[in-house]
Amino acid sequence: MSLIGRKPITIAEGVTVALSDKEARVKGPKGELVVPIRPEIKVEQRDNQLWVSVRKVQDSNAKAFHGLIRSLLANAVLGVSQGYTRELEMEGMGYRVQKKGADLEFALGFSHPVLFKAGEGVALEAPEQTKIVVTGIDKGLVGQAAADIRALKKPEPYKGKGIRYVGEVIRRKAGKAGKVGGGAPGAT
Repeated sequence: MSLIGRKPITIAEGVTVALSDKEARVKGPKGELVVPIRPEIKVEQRDNQLWVSVRKVQDSNAKAFHGLIRSLLANAVLGVSQGYTRELEMEGMGYRVQKKGADLEFALGFSHPVLFKAGEGVALEAPEQTKIVVTGIDKGLVGQAAADIRALKKPEPYKGKGIRYVGEVIRRKAGKAGKVGGGAPGAT
């Protein structure tokens, strides 16, 4: 049995959960999410908590899906009540971002501007020229959108230029060591 799977999920105030054999519909003030439930996993609602357990199946996949389903349900409950946010920052001369409708337009040192389209269920904001905020109720979609934005110009290790998560530490490398002294060896 999974250690994570045994923990109960506390349902936040204003959130309702409708359970069936194949899915759980989680509805809250920010929206609604549907979490698929595997047939070997059993989800029960008692009082104000969700309990996830494994049915009596001699399948090794049942144990693997136990913690996964519990985590997906916990993320859905938190997402529809509070939402998720990922913040990114840009560093580099001339790097900037501006909002164009629901999308973002980046200037990343290329010969052309890069347009990033907001996906379904994700909201993009650019509060400053070098800051990006990705918000939504689905943790997976928010994280994937932030990773796709970061992939447009990954931070490089020599000068640290690029797009990074706020608080991300980039390990810096020493540049090429210059030769101390004059010209070529043996030259006078």
